Amino acid sequence: MSPGRERGDKARFTRLAETQGPRVLAYLARRVDPPGDAADVLAEVFATAWRRVLDLPAGDGEAAAWLFGIARGTLANHWRGQTRRHALADRLRAQLEQRLRESPPPADDALAVRNALSRLTPDDRELLTLVAWDGLRADEAAAVLEISAAAARQRLVRARRCLRAELDPATDANTGYDRRQTFTPMDTCPQAPAKQ
Repeated sequence: MSPGRERGDKARFTRLAETQGPRVLAYLARRVDPPGDAADVLAEVFATAWRRVLDLPAGDGEAAAWLFGIARGTLANHWRGQTRRHALADRLRAQLEQRLRESPPPADDALAVRNALSRLTPDDRELLTLVAWDGLRADEAAAVLEISAAAARQRLVRARRCLRAELDPATDANTGYDRRQTFTPMDTCPQAPAKQ
């Protein structure tokens, strides 16, 4: 494509977007739920139209109809995508409900652990659950939390001691079960912020 033709197509496309964009947006907003998603669909319409700018008809009326045709096709793709997402969400919801029906209610110990975890700081709670419940190694959890592996291991030791102290109030967070000082006051359990 020659530079002059490219500039001409770009100018025509820009003019078409400026003159017909509000009409196409209104068209989409009447057909998209929620209507706020219409702007995202319009962006897809313009991206598709730009890729096909060589097909842009010469007349203004034909160009507007061409853009509305692209909008209609993009809208159909959007609806298909929404249908797939809703179907997936429904399947996942059904699977979760089935698992909840099949699993026994949490034991008192499980409730005690959840309550103790809720009293830890969010950082300690996240690290512990990534390792204990999600099955990550300390270095893998470090990558998720964007900290060094050494820091994750150190925090994990402290978080486990804090959890033990929460589960057994007679246990001092600064000591192990053998009651010896095992880490410095800098490593004491931070308090989770109070819920308001």
